[in-house]
Amino acid sequence: MTINLLRDIGVTSLPTKPNEIESKLICFLQFGWLFTEKAAREIIGENVLCSGGYSKNLVKIVKMLFLSRTKSLEAFHRLSCLGIQHLSTAPKIAVVLSGSGVYDGSEIHEACATLSHITREGAEPICYAPDVQQMHVVNHVKGAPADGETRNVLVESARIARGNIKPLSGLKASEVDGVVFPGGFGAAKNLSDFAVNGDKCKLNSEVSRVIKEFHSAKKPIALCCIAPVLAAATINGVTITLGKTDDGSGKWPHSGAIDAAKSMGAKMEMKGVMEACVDKKNLIVTSPAFMYEGKFHEIYDGIGVMIKTLIGLVRK
Repeated sequence: MTINLLRDIGVTSLPTKPNEIESKLICFLQFGWLFTEKAAREIIGENVLCSGGYSKNLVKIVKMLFLSRTKSLEAFHRLSCLGIQHLSTAPKIAVVLSGSGVYDGSEIHEACATLSHITREGAEPICYAPDVQQMHVVNHVKGAPADGETRNVLVESARIARGNIKPLSGLKASEVDGVVFPGGFGAAKNLSDFAVNGDKCKLNSEVSRVIKEFHSAKKPIALCCIAPVLAAATINGVTITLGKTDDGSGKWPHSGAIDAAKSMGAKMEMKGVMEACVDKKNLIVTSPAFMYEGKFHEIYDGIGVMIKTLIGLVRK
């Protein structure tokens, strides 16, 4: 039995402030050493087997995991009863959605690429969205607002998250390792009012709190497509990319956002769709995504570069 087995059955973290005896056990658990009952007694001390508290629970876990040599899920489910909720080194990455659909919410392909690349990198995505009404609802066939319709950002985002989503008000930097903001007009309409007010925009209060909290905690933030303007509006002098200026090819139709971000104090790097911009000082990673009129696989692969870079910063 090694820590890989524990990860396989969903045990994802150890105590953050272990005592001396717990520390010994954690050390052996993390390095995957096999236990015998004799070895366990020698490592943790004979007296612990009869003591109360958390250490006694860890002894039970050691005996259950290493002496029985079983993969029984029923047995592992007892871990929560013993006070252990998590035991893995897999990073937890928050994904902040802004609805469902490019013109009034999250760009679905960008959101799905984000989730796919997070799990491919061995991390766990956790979806969040603000529990607020959308700025408006857009008929995606006509590309025009649908009169008389209203939709909730959290409810719509749940479509992408397959129902497994939490209100953004519950996101705390202390509980995850990084955060990603996919693009789509929802970032400029529901997470902020950039679509209306440009460089004078204001952010949703929870979005602003989250970015400031992660930045203060020195935990990396990734944003793609138009979402980097959220960082520009929050972090003074941040370096981001919104793609490239219009070169006459028609491939960069939203390059006007570059000037707006500069007006907000952001430093700009010109990056292609398959590239990511890294602000090492502020731990901000950005990529153009659908700021570029590209093919689906180009957007997918470019977001992969961004997520790989983000996870690399998390694991440093």
